[in-house]
Amino acid sequence: MAGLIPRPFIDDLLVRVDIVDLVDSYIPLKKSGSSYVARCPFHTEKTPSFAVTRNKQLYHCFGCGAGGNAISFLMEYSHLSFIEAVEDLASFVGVEVPRESASSTPFKKNTATDSFLVLEQAAGFYIEQLKSNPAATVAVEYLKQRGLSGEIAQEFHVGFAPDSWDFLSKQFKTQQLVDAGLAIAKDSGGAYDRFRGRIVFPIRDRRGRVIGFGGRVLDDSQPKYLNSPETDVFHKGWEVYGLYELLSRNAKPQRILVVEGYMDVIALAQFGLDYSVAALGTATSKDHLELLFRFSSEIVLCFDGDKAGKEASWRAVTAALPSLRDGRSIKIMQMPVGIDPDDLIREQGLAKFEQRIDAAQALSDYFFQRLTQGLNLNTEEGKSGLINKAKGYLEKLPEGVFRDLMLTRLEQLSKVDNIGAHIQSQKNKRANKYKQKQEDTKLSPMRLIISLLLQNPSLLTILEKRSIDWALINAPGVEVLKKIVEIIVSNPNISLACLMEHFRGQEEEKYIKIMINHDFFISGDEIIAEFSGAIEQLVQQGKENRLDQLIAMERQSGLSPEQKKELLTMLAARK
Repeated sequence: MAGLIPRPFIDDLLVRVDIVDLVDSYIPLKKSGSSYVARCPFHTEKTPSFAVTRNKQLYHCFGCGAGGNAISFLMEYSHLSFIEAVEDLASFVGVEVPRESASSTPFKKNTATDSFLVLEQAAGFYIEQLKSNPAATVAVEYLKQRGLSGEIAQEFHVGFAPDSWDFLSKQFKTQQLVDAGLAIAKDSGGAYDRFRGRIVFPIRDRRGRVIGFGGRVLDDSQPKYLNSPETDVFHKGWEVYGLYELLSRNAKPQRILVVEGYMDVIALAQFGLDYSVAALGTATSKDHLELLFRFSSEIVLCFDGDKAGKEASWRAVTAALPSLRDGRSIKIMQMPVGIDPDDLIREQGLAKFEQRIDAAQALSDYFFQRLTQGLNLNTEEGKSGLINKAKGYLEKLPEGVFRDLMLTRLEQLSKVDNIGAHIQSQKNKRANKYKQKQEDTKLSPMRLIISLLLQNPSLLTILEKRSIDWALINAPGVEVLKKIVEIIVSNPNISLACLMEHFRGQEEEKYIKIMINHDFFISGDEIIAEFSGAIEQLVQQGKENRLDQLIAMERQSGLSPEQKKELLTMLAARK
Protein backbone atom coordinates (compact mmCIF):
# COMPACT_ATOMS: atom_id res chain seq x y z
CA MET A 1 0.00 0.00 0.00
CA ALA A 2 2.43 2.61 -1.28
CA GLY A 3 2.16 6.33 -0.62
CA LEU A 4 1.49 8.43 2.44
CA ILE A 5 -1.80 9.59 3.94
CA PRO A 6 -2.70 13.25 3.31
CA ARG A 7 -3.07 15.44 6.41
CA PRO A 8 -6.48 16.84 5.28
CA PHE A 9 -7.85 13.28 5.08
CA ILE A 10 -6.72 12.55 8.66
CA ASP A 11 -8.37 15.75 9.90
CA ASP A 12 -11.59 14.89 8.03
CA LEU A 13 -11.51 11.34 9.40
CA LEU A 14 -11.34 12.59 12.98
CA VAL A 15 -14.33 14.82 12.28
CA ARG A 16 -16.33 11.91 10.86
CA VAL A 17 -15.75 9.50 13.73
CA ASP A 18 -17.49 9.68 17.10
CA ILE A 19 -14.92 8.54 19.64
CA VAL A 20 -17.65 7.43 22.06
CA ASP A 21 -19.00 4.95 19.49
CA LEU A 22 -15.49 3.78 18.65
CA VAL A 23 -14.34 3.15 22.22
CA ASP A 24 -17.70 1.61 23.17
CA SER A 25 -17.20 -1.00 20.43
CA TYR A 26 -14.11 -2.19 22.33
CA ILE A 27 -14.99 -1.56 25.99
CA PRO A 28 -18.51 -0.89 27.31
CA LEU A 29 -18.98 2.72 28.40
CA LYS A 30 -21.44 4.13 30.92
CA LYS A 31 -22.86 7.65 30.83
CA SER A 32 -21.61 9.83 33.67
CA GLY A 33 -22.48 13.51 33.45
CA SER A 34 -21.16 14.93 30.20
CA SER A 35 -18.69 12.05 29.76
CA TYR A 36 -18.72 8.29 29.34
CA VAL A 37 -16.66 6.20 31.75
CA ALA A 38 -15.18 2.73 32.12
CA ARG A 39 -12.37 0.97 33.91
CA CYS A 40 -9.16 1.85 32.10
CA PRO A 41 -8.03 -0.77 29.56
CA PHE A 42 -4.42 0.38 29.88
CA HIS A 43 -3.82 -0.37 33.56
CA THR A 44 -5.42 -2.34 36.39
CA GLU A 45 -7.66 -0.20 38.55
CA LYS A 46 -10.41 -0.60 41.09
CA THR A 47 -12.52 2.46 40.30
CA PRO A 48 -13.48 3.56 36.76
CA SER A 49 -11.29 6.55 35.93
CA PHE A 50 -11.23 6.24 32.15
CA ALA A 51 -13.36 9.00 30.60
CA VAL A 52 -14.39 9.57 26.98
CA THR A 53 -15.78 13.01 26.15
CA ARG A 54 -17.96 13.50 23.11
CA ASN A 55 -17.64 17.27 22.82
CA LYS A 56 -13.84 17.08 22.99
CA GLN A 57 -13.60 13.81 21.02
CA LEU A 58 -10.87 12.68 23.41
CA TYR A 59 -10.32 9.98 26.01
CA HIS A 60 -8.33 10.38 29.20
CA CYS A 61 -7.52 8.17 32.18
CA PHE A 62 -7.28 10.08 35.45
CA GLY A 63 -5.36 7.16 36.92
CA CYS A 64 -2.50 6.35 34.54
CA GLY A 65 -2.63 9.48 32.36
CA ALA A 66 -3.28 7.68 29.07
CA GLY A 67 -5.17 9.88 26.65
CA GLY A 68 -5.63 11.09 23.12
CA ASN A 69 -7.98 11.01 20.16
CA ALA A 70 -9.53 8.15 18.21
CA ILE A 71 -6.29 7.35 16.41
CA SER A 72 -4.35 7.27 19.69
CA PHE A 73 -6.91 4.88 21.20
CA LEU A 74 -6.56 2.36 18.37
CA MET A 75 -2.77 2.61 18.52
CA GLU A 76 -2.69 1.97 22.28
CA TYR A 77 -5.54 -0.52 22.58
CA SER A 78 -4.83 -2.66 19.53
CA HIS A 79 -1.05 -2.06 19.46
CA LEU A 80 -1.17 -0.65 15.94
CA SER A 81 1.19 1.64 14.10
CA PHE A 82 -0.07 5.11 13.16
CA ILE A 83 -0.81 4.02 9.57
CA GLU A 84 -2.61 0.87 10.74
CA ALA A 85 -4.73 2.88 13.17
CA VAL A 86 -5.76 5.34 10.45
CA GLU A 87 -6.66 2.43 8.16
CA ASP A 88 -8.73 0.76 10.91
CA LEU A 89 -10.46 4.03 11.73
CA ALA A 90 -11.26 4.61 8.06
CA SER A 91 -12.74 1.11 7.91
CA PHE A 92 -14.80 1.86 11.03
CA VAL A 93 -16.48 4.84 9.34
CA GLY A 94 -16.59 3.19 5.90
CA VAL A 95 -14.20 5.30 3.84
CA GLU A 96 -11.16 4.50 1.71
CA VAL A 97 -7.72 5.79 2.68
CA PRO A 98 -6.19 7.95 -0.08
CA ARG A 99 -2.44 8.05 -0.69
CA GLU A 100 -0.07 10.70 -1.94
CA SER A 101 3.58 10.81 -2.93
CA ALA A 102 6.21 11.02 -0.22
CA SER A 103 7.43 14.39 -1.53
CA SER A 104 4.16 16.17 -0.79
CA THR A 105 3.83 15.38 2.91
CA PRO A 106 6.05 15.81 5.98
CA PHE A 107 5.55 12.29 7.36
CA LYS A 108 8.85 10.51 7.94
CA LYS A 109 9.66 7.07 6.58
CA ASN A 110 9.64 4.35 9.22
CA THR A 111 12.18 1.54 9.35
CA ALA A 112 9.18 -0.77 9.85
CA THR A 113 8.48 -0.51 6.10
CA ASP A 114 11.90 -1.98 5.31
CA SER A 115 11.53 -4.62 8.03
CA PHE A 116 8.23 -5.92 6.67
CA LEU A 117 9.79 -6.29 3.22
CA VAL A 118 12.92 -8.02 4.52
CA LEU A 119 10.92 -10.40 6.74
CA GLU A 120 8.58 -11.36 3.90
CA GLN A 121 11.48 -12.06 1.56
CA ALA A 122 13.32 -14.03 4.25
CA ALA A 123 10.24 -16.20 4.76
CA GLY A 124 10.26 -16.95 1.04
CA PHE A 125 13.96 -17.86 1.13
CA TYR A 126 13.39 -20.21 4.09
CA ILE A 127 10.45 -21.93 2.35
CA GLU A 128 12.56 -22.47 -0.75
CA GLN A 129 15.38 -23.94 1.36
CA LEU A 130 12.99 -26.47 2.90
CA LYS A 131 11.98 -27.58 -0.59
CA SER A 132 15.32 -27.65 -2.36
CA ASN A 133 18.29 -27.66 0.03
CA PRO A 134 19.68 -31.20 0.52
CA ALA A 135 20.59 -30.22 4.08
CA ALA A 136 16.86 -29.82 4.81
CA THR A 137 16.21 -33.58 4.51
CA VAL A 138 16.39 -34.03 8.28
CA ALA A 139 13.87 -31.18 8.72
CA VAL A 140 11.48 -32.73 6.21
CA GLU A 141 11.74 -36.10 7.97
CA TYR A 142 11.04 -34.49 11.33
CA LEU A 143 7.89 -32.80 10.00
CA LYS A 144 6.70 -36.07 8.48
CA GLN A 145 7.28 -37.87 11.79
CA ARG A 146 5.07 -35.28 13.45
CA GLY A 147 2.39 -36.18 10.91
CA LEU A 148 2.43 -32.92 8.98
CA SER A 149 1.43 -32.87 5.33
CA GLY A 150 3.00 -30.68 2.69
CA GLU A 151 -0.27 -28.75 2.45
CA ILE A 152 -0.36 -27.81 6.13
CA ALA A 153 3.34 -26.86 6.09
CA GLN A 154 2.63 -24.66 3.08
CA GLU A 155 -0.38 -23.02 4.79
CA PHE A 156 1.77 -22.03 7.76
CA HIS A 157 4.74 -21.12 5.52
CA VAL A 158 7.06 -23.48 7.41
CA GLY A 159 10.67 -23.13 6.21
CA PHE A 160 14.26 -24.13 6.93
CA ALA A 161 17.20 -21.94 7.92
CA PRO A 162 20.47 -23.52 6.68
CA ASP A 163 23.26 -24.03 9.19
CA SER A 164 25.09 -21.00 7.86
CA TRP A 165 26.34 -17.85 9.54
CA ASP A 166 25.65 -15.68 6.52
CA PHE A 167 22.80 -17.20 4.48
CA LEU A 168 20.67 -14.05 4.84
CA SER A 169 23.63 -11.72 5.24
CA LYS A 170 24.48 -12.39 1.60
CA GLN A 171 20.99 -11.33 0.53
CA PHE A 172 20.37 -8.12 2.51
CA LYS A 173 22.09 -5.11 3.98
CA THR A 174 23.39 -5.69 7.52
CA GLN A 175 21.36 -2.95 9.20
CA GLN A 176 18.15 -4.14 7.54
CA LEU A 177 18.66 -7.63 8.97
CA VAL A 178 19.50 -6.33 12.44
CA ASP A 179 16.45 -3.99 12.46
CA ALA A 180 14.21 -6.91 11.43
CA GLY A 181 15.67 -9.18 14.14
CA LEU A 182 17.10 -11.61 11.57
CA ALA A 183 20.75 -10.97 12.37
CA ILE A 184 22.88 -10.19 15.41
CA ALA A 185 25.36 -7.34 15.17
CA LYS A 186 29.00 -8.06 15.97
CA ASP A 187 31.04 -5.74 18.19
CA SER A 188 33.73 -5.75 15.52
CA GLY A 189 31.26 -4.74 12.78
CA GLY A 190 29.04 -6.74 10.46
CA ALA A 191 26.48 -9.30 11.65
CA TYR A 192 25.65 -13.00 11.59
CA ASP A 193 22.34 -14.81 10.99
CA ARG A 194 20.17 -15.38 14.04
CA PHE A 195 18.44 -18.56 12.78
CA ARG A 196 20.80 -21.36 11.75
CA GLY A 197 20.10 -25.07 11.25
CA ARG A 198 16.49 -24.76 12.38
CA ILE A 199 12.95 -25.32 11.15
CA VAL A 200 11.49 -21.83 11.07
CA PHE A 201 7.90 -20.76 11.62
CA PRO A 202 6.96 -17.30 10.29
CA ILE A 203 4.85 -15.31 12.74
CA ARG A 204 2.21 -13.26 10.93
CA ASP A 205 0.12 -10.41 12.24
CA ARG A 206 -3.60 -10.08 11.68
CA ARG A 207 -2.95 -8.52 8.27
CA GLY A 208 -0.88 -11.48 7.14
CA ARG A 209 2.46 -9.67 7.28
CA VAL A 210 5.48 -11.56 8.57
CA ILE A 211 6.62 -9.81 11.75
CA GLY A 212 9.05 -12.36 13.18
CA PHE A 213 10.07 -16.01 13.33
CA GLY A 214 10.28 -18.92 15.69
CA GLY A 215 12.93 -21.58 15.10
CA ARG A 216 13.29 -25.17 16.35
CA VAL A 217 16.55 -27.12 16.38
CA LEU A 218 16.74 -30.61 14.90
CA ASP A 219 19.32 -31.99 17.35
CA ASP A 220 20.07 -31.59 21.05
CA SER A 221 21.35 -28.01 20.73
CA GLN A 222 20.15 -25.30 23.07
CA PRO A 223 18.00 -23.34 23.09
CA LYS A 224 15.51 -25.80 21.65
CA TYR A 225 13.26 -22.94 20.50
CA LEU A 226 14.48 -19.51 19.46
CA ASN A 227 12.25 -16.50 18.82
CA SER A 228 12.79 -13.18 17.08
CA PRO A 229 13.75 -10.35 19.44
CA GLU A 230 11.60 -7.28 20.03
CA THR A 231 11.73 -4.99 16.98
CA ASP A 232 9.81 -2.06 15.51
CA VAL A 233 7.29 -4.54 14.08
CA PHE A 234 7.40 -7.46 16.53
CA HIS A 235 6.30 -7.35 20.17
CA LYS A 236 5.82 -10.85 21.54
CA GLY A 237 3.63 -9.59 24.36
CA TRP A 238 1.09 -8.34 21.83
CA GLU A 239 0.94 -11.18 19.31
CA VAL A 240 0.05 -14.87 19.23
CA TYR A 241 1.13 -17.51 16.76
CA GLY A 242 -1.49 -18.87 14.37
CA LEU A 243 -4.08 -16.11 14.73
CA TYR A 244 -3.82 -15.01 11.11
CA GLU A 245 -4.29 -18.59 9.88
CA LEU A 246 -7.18 -19.10 12.30
CA LEU A 247 -9.01 -15.96 11.18
CA SER A 248 -8.41 -16.80 7.52
CA ARG A 249 -10.57 -19.89 8.05
CA ASN A 250 -13.12 -18.39 10.42
CA ALA A 251 -13.33 -14.67 11.23
CA LYS A 252 -15.57 -15.32 14.27
CA PRO A 253 -14.62 -18.68 15.85
CA GLN A 254 -16.88 -20.07 18.55
CA ARG A 255 -13.84 -20.59 20.78
CA ILE A 256 -10.06 -20.20 20.69
CA LEU A 257 -7.73 -22.80 22.17
CA VAL A 258 -4.45 -21.45 23.60
CA VAL A 259 -1.61 -24.00 23.52
CA GLU A 260 2.10 -23.79 24.31
CA GLY A 261 4.02 -24.20 21.05
CA TYR A 262 4.18 -23.63 17.30
CA MET A 263 4.09 -27.35 16.53
CA ASP A 264 1.00 -27.82 18.70
CA VAL A 265 -0.86 -25.24 16.62
CA ILE A 266 0.20 -26.73 13.29
CA ALA A 267 -0.36 -30.35 14.33
CA LEU A 268 -3.84 -29.61 15.68
CA ALA A 269 -4.70 -27.87 12.41
CA GLN A 270 -3.43 -30.94 10.53
CA PHE A 271 -5.97 -33.08 12.39
CA GLY A 272 -8.88 -30.69 11.83
CA LEU A 273 -8.74 -28.50 14.94
CA ASP A 274 -8.16 -25.15 13.28
CA TYR A 275 -8.86 -22.70 16.11
CA SER A 276 -5.71 -22.87 18.24
CA VAL A 277 -2.99 -20.26 18.84
CA ALA A 278 0.19 -20.10 20.93
CA ALA A 279 1.92 -17.39 22.94
CA LEU A 280 5.37 -16.52 21.59
CA GLY A 281 7.83 -17.79 24.16
CA THR A 282 6.27 -15.73 26.94
CA ALA A 283 3.50 -16.08 29.50
CA THR A 284 -0.06 -15.61 28.28
CA SER A 285 -0.83 -12.02 29.24
CA LYS A 286 -3.82 -9.71 29.57
CA ASP A 287 -2.85 -8.17 26.21
CA HIS A 288 -2.90 -11.60 24.56
CA LEU A 289 -6.31 -12.40 26.02
CA GLU A 290 -7.80 -9.01 25.14
CA LEU A 291 -6.64 -9.58 21.58
CA LEU A 292 -8.30 -13.01 21.43
CA PHE A 293 -11.52 -11.78 23.03
CA ARG A 294 -11.91 -9.42 20.08
CA PHE A 295 -12.64 -12.47 17.93
CA SER A 296 -14.28 -14.98 20.27
CA SER A 297 -16.11 -14.87 23.58
CA GLU A 298 -14.68 -18.21 24.78
CA ILE A 299 -11.00 -18.98 25.38
CA VAL A 300 -9.72 -22.38 26.50
CA LEU A 301 -6.25 -22.61 28.05
CA CYS A 302 -4.58 -25.92 27.14
CA PHE A 303 -1.23 -26.31 28.91
CA ASP A 304 0.88 -29.25 30.07
CA GLY A 305 -0.17 -31.07 33.21
CA ASP A 306 3.26 -30.81 34.85
CA LYS A 307 4.15 -28.22 37.50
CA ALA A 308 5.31 -25.65 34.93
CA GLY A 309 2.10 -26.09 32.93
CA LYS A 310 -0.07 -25.67 36.01
CA GLU A 311 1.76 -22.48 36.96
CA ALA A 312 1.35 -21.20 33.39
CA SER A 313 -2.40 -21.83 33.62
CA TRP A 314 -2.65 -19.97 36.93
CA ARG A 315 -0.67 -16.98 35.64
CA ALA A 316 -2.94 -16.82 32.59
CA VAL A 317 -6.07 -16.97 34.75
CA THR A 318 -4.93 -14.16 37.04
CA ALA A 319 -3.89 -12.08 34.01
CA ALA A 320 -7.36 -12.61 32.53
CA LEU A 321 -9.36 -11.39 35.54
CA PRO A 322 -9.52 -7.68 34.51
CA SER A 323 -10.82 -8.77 31.09
CA LEU A 324 -13.63 -11.02 32.32
CA ARG A 325 -16.64 -8.83 31.79
CA ASP A 326 -20.07 -10.38 31.22
CA GLY A 327 -20.34 -12.48 28.09
CA ARG A 328 -16.73 -13.66 28.17
CA SER A 329 -15.62 -17.11 29.27
CA ILE A 330 -12.29 -18.79 30.05
CA LYS A 331 -11.87 -22.52 30.62
CA ILE A 332 -8.84 -24.56 31.67
CA MET A 333 -8.00 -27.85 29.96
CA GLN A 334 -5.02 -29.43 31.71
CA MET A 335 -3.14 -31.98 29.59
CA PRO A 336 -1.88 -35.28 31.06
CA VAL A 337 1.73 -35.01 32.23
CA GLY A 338 4.18 -35.61 29.39
CA ILE A 339 1.52 -35.58 26.67
CA ASP A 340 1.39 -32.83 24.03
CA PRO A 341 -1.89 -31.78 22.35
CA ASP A 342 -0.73 -33.24 19.02
CA ASP A 343 0.10 -36.57 20.76
CA LEU A 344 -3.36 -36.67 22.29
CA ILE A 345 -5.28 -35.79 19.15
CA ARG A 346 -3.25 -38.36 17.21
CA GLU A 347 -4.13 -41.05 19.77
CA GLN A 348 -7.79 -40.20 20.38
CA GLY A 349 -8.88 -38.36 17.24
CA LEU A 350 -10.56 -35.01 16.78
CA ALA A 351 -13.97 -35.94 18.24
CA LYS A 352 -12.61 -37.15 21.59
CA PHE A 353 -10.16 -34.29 21.78
CA GLU A 354 -12.99 -31.80 21.37
CA GLN A 355 -14.99 -33.66 24.01
CA ARG A 356 -12.13 -32.89 26.37
CA ILE A 357 -12.35 -29.23 25.39
CA ASP A 358 -16.11 -29.23 26.05
CA ALA A 359 -15.46 -30.72 29.50
CA ALA A 360 -12.71 -28.22 30.36
CA GLN A 361 -12.92 -26.70 33.84
CA ALA A 362 -14.69 -23.36 34.20
CA LEU A 363 -12.45 -20.55 35.42
CA SER A 364 -14.55 -20.04 38.56
CA ASP A 365 -14.18 -23.70 39.59
CA TYR A 366 -10.47 -23.71 38.79
CA PHE A 367 -9.94 -20.44 40.65
CA PHE A 368 -11.52 -21.52 43.94
CA GLN A 369 -10.09 -25.04 43.71
CA ARG A 370 -6.62 -23.50 43.51
CA LEU A 371 -7.19 -21.06 46.38
CA THR A 372 -8.73 -23.61 48.76
CA GLN A 373 -5.84 -26.08 48.41
CA GLY A 374 -4.36 -26.70 51.85
CA LEU A 375 -7.05 -24.70 53.67
CA ASN A 376 -9.45 -26.16 56.24
CA LEU A 377 -12.65 -24.19 55.64
CA ASN A 378 -14.16 -25.64 58.78
CA THR A 379 -11.88 -23.38 60.81
CA GLU A 380 -11.92 -19.61 61.21
CA GLU A 381 -8.28 -19.52 60.14
CA GLY A 382 -9.08 -21.37 56.91
CA LYS A 383 -12.00 -19.06 56.09
CA SER A 384 -9.91 -15.98 56.79
CA GLY A 385 -7.06 -17.35 54.66
CA LEU A 386 -9.39 -17.91 51.72
CA ILE A 387 -10.84 -14.39 51.94
CA ASN A 388 -7.41 -12.81 52.14
CA LYS A 389 -6.19 -14.84 49.17
CA ALA A 390 -9.23 -14.20 46.98
CA LYS A 391 -9.95 -10.56 47.76
CA GLY A 392 -7.02 -9.07 45.85
CA TYR A 393 -7.84 -11.10 42.75
CA LEU A 394 -11.59 -10.45 42.78
CA GLU A 395 -11.05 -6.70 43.07
CA LYS A 396 -9.64 -6.86 39.54
CA LEU A 397 -12.88 -8.18 38.05
CA PRO A 398 -14.99 -5.66 36.10
CA GLU A 399 -18.35 -4.87 37.64
CA GLY A 400 -21.12 -7.13 36.38
CA VAL A 401 -22.95 -10.39 36.91
CA PHE A 402 -19.82 -12.56 36.79
CA ARG A 403 -18.13 -10.49 39.49
CA ASP A 404 -21.24 -10.69 41.68
CA LEU A 405 -21.39 -14.46 41.25
CA MET A 406 -17.71 -14.86 42.14
CA LEU A 407 -18.19 -12.78 45.29
CA THR A 408 -21.27 -14.83 46.20
CA ARG A 409 -19.23 -18.02 45.75
CA LEU A 410 -16.56 -16.63 48.09
CA GLU A 411 -19.19 -15.75 50.69
CA GLN A 412 -20.64 -19.28 50.44
CA LEU A 413 -17.27 -20.97 50.85
CA SER A 414 -16.13 -18.75 53.71
CA LYS A 415 -19.59 -18.40 55.27
CA VAL A 416 -18.95 -14.65 55.62
CA ASP A 417 -21.52 -12.12 54.36
CA ASN A 418 -21.05 -8.71 52.67
CA ILE A 419 -17.53 -9.29 51.32
CA GLY A 420 -18.57 -7.50 48.13
CA ALA A 421 -19.73 -4.45 50.10
CA HIS A 422 -16.38 -4.27 51.88
CA ILE A 423 -14.48 -4.34 48.57
CA GLN A 424 -16.76 -1.64 47.15
CA SER A 425 -16.18 0.65 50.11
CA GLN A 426 -12.45 0.48 49.50
CA LYS A 427 -13.01 1.47 45.86
CA ASN A 428 -15.08 4.51 46.78
CA LYS A 429 -12.19 6.06 48.73
CA ARG A 430 -10.42 6.83 45.44
CA ALA A 431 -13.43 8.27 43.60
CA ASN A 432 -12.53 11.99 43.68
CA LYS A 433 -8.76 11.73 44.02
CA TYR A 434 -7.78 13.07 40.60
CA LYS A 435 -10.35 15.85 40.55
CA GLN A 436 -9.10 17.19 43.87
CA LYS A 437 -5.52 16.98 42.63
CA GLN A 438 -6.36 19.10 39.60
CA GLU A 439 -8.31 21.65 41.62
CA ASP A 440 -5.27 22.10 43.86
CA THR A 441 -2.90 22.63 40.92
CA LYS A 442 -2.14 26.25 40.03
CA LEU A 443 -1.18 26.91 36.41
CA SER A 444 1.10 29.69 35.22
CA PRO A 445 -0.52 32.30 32.92
CA MET A 446 1.22 30.74 29.88
CA ARG A 447 0.04 27.23 30.71
CA LEU A 448 -3.45 28.54 31.40
CA ILE A 449 -3.58 30.26 28.01
CA ILE A 450 -2.26 27.20 26.17
CA SER A 451 -4.61 24.79 27.93
CA LEU A 452 -7.71 26.95 27.41
CA LEU A 453 -6.82 27.70 23.78
CA LEU A 454 -6.27 24.02 23.01
CA GLN A 455 -9.66 23.14 24.45
CA ASN A 456 -11.39 26.19 22.96
CA PRO A 457 -9.75 27.20 19.62
CA SER A 458 -12.37 29.94 19.17
CA LEU A 459 -10.61 31.89 21.95
CA LEU A 460 -8.04 32.86 19.34
CA THR A 461 -10.19 35.90 18.49
CA ILE A 462 -9.59 37.28 22.01
CA LEU A 463 -5.85 36.73 21.66
CA GLU A 464 -5.83 38.47 18.28
CA LYS A 465 -7.76 41.50 19.59
CA ARG A 466 -5.20 41.97 22.36
CA SER A 467 -2.20 43.70 20.83
CA ILE A 468 0.75 41.71 22.15
CA ASP A 469 4.39 42.57 21.64
CA TRP A 470 5.72 39.01 21.39
CA ALA A 471 9.28 40.29 21.64
CA LEU A 472 8.56 41.04 25.32
CA ILE A 473 7.24 37.56 26.04
CA ASN A 474 10.00 35.16 27.04
CA ALA A 475 8.01 32.87 29.33
CA PRO A 476 8.51 29.10 28.89
CA GLY A 477 6.00 27.75 26.35
CA VAL A 478 5.81 30.83 24.14
CA GLU A 479 7.01 28.89 21.07
CA VAL A 480 4.37 26.21 21.70
CA LEU A 481 1.71 28.90 21.94
CA LYS A 482 2.85 30.43 18.64
CA LYS A 483 2.66 27.02 16.97
CA ILE A 484 -0.87 26.44 18.29
CA VAL A 485 -1.93 29.86 17.03
CA GLU A 486 -0.41 29.13 13.61
CA ILE A 487 -2.35 25.84 13.32
CA ILE A 488 -5.66 27.43 14.32
CA VAL A 489 -5.16 30.37 11.94
CA SER A 490 -4.56 27.89 9.11
CA ASN A 491 -7.55 25.73 10.18
CA PRO A 492 -10.19 28.11 11.64
CA ASN A 493 -12.75 25.36 12.30
CA ILE A 494 -10.32 22.77 13.62
CA SER A 495 -11.62 20.36 16.25
CA LEU A 496 -9.83 19.51 19.47
CA ALA A 497 -9.02 15.98 18.29
CA CYS A 498 -7.58 17.27 15.00
CA LEU A 499 -5.58 19.97 16.78
CA MET A 500 -4.01 17.32 18.97
CA GLU A 501 -3.19 15.19 15.93
CA HIS A 502 -1.00 17.98 14.52
CA PHE A 503 1.44 17.41 17.39
CA ARG A 504 1.77 13.62 16.97
CA GLY A 505 5.43 12.68 16.89
CA GLN A 506 6.51 16.23 17.74
CA GLU A 507 8.65 17.11 20.75
CA GLU A 508 5.70 19.02 22.25
CA GLU A 509 3.31 16.03 22.08
CA LYS A 510 3.65 14.99 25.74
CA TYR A 511 3.19 18.57 26.95
CA ILE A 512 0.15 19.05 24.69
CA LYS A 513 -1.47 15.87 26.07
CA ILE A 514 -1.15 17.22 29.60
CA MET A 515 -2.51 20.66 28.74
CA ILE A 516 -5.37 19.40 26.60
CA ASN A 517 -6.74 17.28 29.45
CA HIS A 518 -6.58 19.82 32.25
CA ASP A 519 -10.07 20.30 33.63
CA PHE A 520 -10.93 23.78 34.94
CA PHE A 521 -14.45 22.92 36.07
CA ILE A 522 -15.65 26.18 34.45
CA SER A 523 -17.60 27.04 31.30
CA GLY A 524 -19.07 29.83 29.23
CA ASP A 525 -18.23 33.40 30.28
CA GLU A 526 -15.93 32.08 33.03
CA ILE A 527 -13.62 30.61 30.37
CA ILE A 528 -13.45 33.95 28.53
CA ALA A 529 -12.72 35.78 31.77
CA GLU A 530 -9.99 33.30 32.79
CA PHE A 531 -8.42 33.46 29.34
CA SER A 532 -8.47 37.27 29.17
CA GLY A 533 -7.06 37.53 32.68
CA ALA A 534 -4.24 35.14 31.88
CA ILE A 535 -3.34 37.16 28.77
CA GLU A 536 -3.21 40.34 30.84
CA GLN A 537 -0.94 38.65 33.40
CA LEU A 538 1.33 37.36 30.64
CA VAL A 539 1.62 40.84 29.07
CA GLN A 540 2.36 42.41 32.44
CA GLN A 541 4.99 39.78 33.20
CA GLY A 542 6.61 40.55 29.85
CA LYS A 543 6.68 44.28 30.59
CA GLU A 544 8.12 43.75 34.05
CA ASN A 545 10.82 41.47 32.69
CA ARG A 546 11.72 44.04 30.02
CA LEU A 547 11.82 46.84 32.57
CA ASP A 548 14.14 44.83 34.84
CA GLN A 549 16.31 44.08 31.80
CA LEU A 550 16.61 47.78 30.83
CA ILE A 551 17.44 48.84 34.39
CA ALA A 552 20.15 46.20 34.61
CA MET A 553 21.59 47.28 31.24
CA GLU A 554 21.67 50.93 32.33
CA ARG A 555 23.68 50.07 35.45
CA GLN A 556 26.13 47.83 33.63
CA SER A 557 26.85 49.48 30.27
CA GLY A 558 24.40 52.31 29.68
CA LEU A 559 21.51 52.60 27.24
CA SER A 560 21.12 53.87 23.70
CA PRO A 561 18.82 56.89 23.14
CA GLU A 562 16.03 54.55 21.95
CA GLN A 563 16.43 52.30 25.00
CA LYS A 564 16.41 55.32 27.35
CA LYS A 565 13.16 56.52 25.77
CA GLU A 566 11.67 53.01 26.14
CA LEU A 567 12.71 52.93 29.83
CA LEU A 568 11.20 56.34 30.59
CA THR A 569 7.94 55.39 28.84
CA MET A 570 7.69 52.16 30.85
CA LEU A 571 8.49 53.89 34.15
CA ALA A 572 5.84 56.55 33.42
CA ALA A 573 3.25 53.88 32.67
CA ARG A 574 4.11 52.12 35.91
CA LYS A 575 3.20 55.15 38.09
